[in-house]
Amino acid sequence: MKILILGAGQVGSSVAEGLVSEENDITLVDTDAEQLHYLQDRFDLRTVCGNASLPSVLRQAGIEDTDLLIAVTQSDQVNLVTCKIAQSIFKVPTRIARLRSPEFLSDEILLSEDNFAVNFVICPEQIITDYILRLVDFPEALQVLDFARGRISMVAVRAYEGGLLVGHPISDMDTHFSSAYLTSRANIALPIGMNQPHSAHIEARIAAIFRQNQSVAPTGHTILQPGDEVFLLAASEHIRTVLRELRRDQVPSRRIMIAGGGNIGQRVASALEKDHEIKIVEGNPKRAEALAESLSDALVLCGTATDTDLLEQENIAETDLFLALTNDDEDNIMAATLAKRLGCKRVAALVNRRAYAEVLEGGPIDISISPSQISIGPLLARVRQGDVSRVHPLRRGAAEALEIVVHGDSKTSRIVGRRINEIDWPPGVTVGALVRNFSQADVGHIEGNAKHVAHSGQVIIKHDAMIQENDHVVIFCTEKRLVKEVIKLFQVGFGFF
Repeated sequence: MKILILGAGQVGSSVAEGLVSEENDITLVDTDAEQLHYLQDRFDLRTVCGNASLPSVLRQAGIEDTDLLIAVTQSDQVNLVTCKIAQSIFKVPTRIARLRSPEFLSDEILLSEDNFAVNFVICPEQIITDYILRLVDFPEALQVLDFARGRISMVAVRAYEGGLLVGHPISDMDTHFSSAYLTSRANIALPIGMNQPHSAHIEARIAAIFRQNQSVAPTGHTILQPGDEVFLLAASEHIRTVLRELRRDQVPSRRIMIAGGGNIGQRVASALEKDHEIKIVEGNPKRAEALAESLSDALVLCGTATDTDLLEQENIAETDLFLALTNDDEDNIMAATLAKRLGCKRVAALVNRRAYAEVLEGGPIDISISPSQISIGPLLARVRQGDVSRVHPLRRGAAEALEIVVHGDSKTSRIVGRRINEIDWPPGVTVGALVRNFSQADVGHIEGNAKHVAHSGQVIIKHDAMIQENDHVVIFCTEKRLVKEVIKLFQVGFGFF
């Protein structure tokens, strides 16, 4: 696919890196010649230096035969204008815009084909904010991901000594509860809205296990060990119960300190301040003053989060969660490490550089949050062949979980009408769940707009479930290279059998 990316900042660079690895033909446009030269040396892509809103620059970048335009400059206005130019003058079939202003995000008429002609909108700041909010809700988790518009959740946790399943085979999942217990081969799946019977099975699946950075195939005989990174999958309403199999219940994060009052820090504070005790540390006095005016319940502190005296004065040892969310990786790492050393129960840091994230693994920082990995998923879903509706890059992009919609029938599809355990899946691929009779009414085309829509659908987590047309299938690939093989299995032909 020929893709034109406008903007070589943090978002544009991350998007380019993610899409180049998918063997796409990438051209990147920006006014920063030095940044473009740096990226061209690192990746197999073409660059054009110039104003992305000028038709002459777009022509130079090859827009006339572009399949996909991704406008991710720092300016909402530039992104909107270039999408309109791409549609009206150059007939680019698909146009994606990065938007931050709530006024633009909430006005779908403005984004329609007759106006700015934006097919799909991303707001990376809100996507990252939503990701962080899920971590606040699940203090035991390393990651919390959703599929089928929130119908299914996948949670990554670190198994600990003494966990109910640790030291036992996965097949024992169905023996740890008396009134409500787990099974990886349950035969009951409840539609959304139906109350769980007192003694009903709770369907769950261990989708993947990583032990000392190596993938371990999850079978019924696999014995979980302390320190394993385990990816659990279940219907969202059951995920807390599932977590108790591997982790002791942790105290909810009520007292939270945020380092950095930028776009993401402010969004997180605003979302949490009503129900949590929020302190936000901002080094810029003018920005701190603006935060104090916009946040009604959070306490805004003007200072640096690497100041030991400030942290101790604000009782960091009594804080449940410390979030380092500045734009500087080094500051985030230092602040989170210091907060942990001073007694904070749980710390997380926003880290852009992959090399830093790899070094941090197993260190004092509990969670390293990669903005590029989080925000690239919606774009990957748009460029993949087949009907891929959700993509979550995992483990710094080395692995991937995705949701694919099934099409075809038993004559035109390799998988329709066959049971999951009868299909020859590539080694390293786990089918986690199916969602059947899934309604996508009012889904919209804005990713990261914090707009929650209720959806119906039957969650099925059984090895012997038969795949049907229009099923949404959640799949875990322990290596990214496996994604192509999986998508081929879902392709519809004129007759495979």
